[in-house]
Amino acid sequence: MRIAIVTDAWAPQVNGVVNTLRNTRRQLRRMGHTVMMVTPEGLRSYSCPTYPEIRLAYKPYGKVSSVLDAFEPDCIHIATEGPMGLAARRYCLSHGLNFTTAYHTRFPEYLRARFRLPLAVTYRWLKWFHGPSKAIMVPTPRVQQALEKSGFRNVVQWSRGVDTDHFRPGPREESSLSRPLYLYVGRLAVEKNVQAFLDIDLPGSKWVIGDGPLRDELERRYPKVRFLGSKPHDALPAYYNCADVFVFPSRTDTFGLVMIEAMACGVPVAAYPVEGPIDVVADGRSGVLDHNLTTACFNALNLKRSAVREYALGYSWATATQQFVNHLHPVRSRAVVGKMATVG
Repeated sequence: MRIAIVTDAWAPQVNGVVNTLRNTRRQLRRMGHTVMMVTPEGLRSYSCPTYPEIRLAYKPYGKVSSVLDAFEPDCIHIATEGPMGLAARRYCLSHGLNFTTAYHTRFPEYLRARFRLPLAVTYRWLKWFHGPSKAIMVPTPRVQQALEKSGFRNVVQWSRGVDTDHFRPGPREESSLSRPLYLYVGRLAVEKNVQAFLDIDLPGSKWVIGDGPLRDELERRYPKVRFLGSKPHDALPAYYNCADVFVFPSRTDTFGLVMIEAMACGVPVAAYPVEGPIDVVADGRSGVLDHNLTTACFNALNLKRSAVREYALGYSWATATQQFVNHLHPVRSRAVVGKMATVG
């Protein structure tokens, strides 16, 4: 098939959405599909409020329509709800084309945390955006249940994977580190709840990898924590392998790719028993889920790294991408195509 994926999130951004789309594109091409990524590259852009590293395209409809016209896709998937996604949605509706969408991020909860915007307002807009979609792809069963409870229709599951050849157990630096070493990898922003990890009293040391609007404030407030900044994706396995426990304090993530990256390296996860970790972590086997994050961190130390790695091997980009393909819809229904062929 000829598959067009329209996204506001793309390189040089570093986040779970970009990682997911890159791996999905790679697997789709291995499966023999032709993939066109329709991204903001080359367009005028502006900074996303509170996410300055994310650039949003300015008036992208012209590019989106010309690219889709030229590519003539069999299927169109809209990955994000930003300007690029809005332009693709408008194009599909104006041309009478079917499309699918994805719900990667809990924007209503993020906007409430940042701007006190009522959840009902954002969810009403999201229902409008995703309403015409033939399939709204979400990463876990609990996200599916939550959206369906809120009145969304055509919600299906599209899981995530991990490159277990890249993320794998490796050498562990022992001599110069204060053990146990607790590691966090992710954005430093209010919705990630990083302070919950930094506030708890743990022996050993804490490392934080990532950047974001809270970094300067956190570095001032927690001088004993080692802030390493953002790291290239290729460099992350070495840092994971240094850690004794990977701490995931977020209560709002829909999935959390960093958790399976850590587990693929044999590093147990400590997290809250909330949406995201509940679907990703096998409690007592690949990590520990507890409402007391301190307890989760201590108990995770007792897990066998070999068992953690074994569990992570169950996550495959090939399997996840096959789910994605299964949920795609032809841009024109068979009935319409058949009618056009008869008329012709």
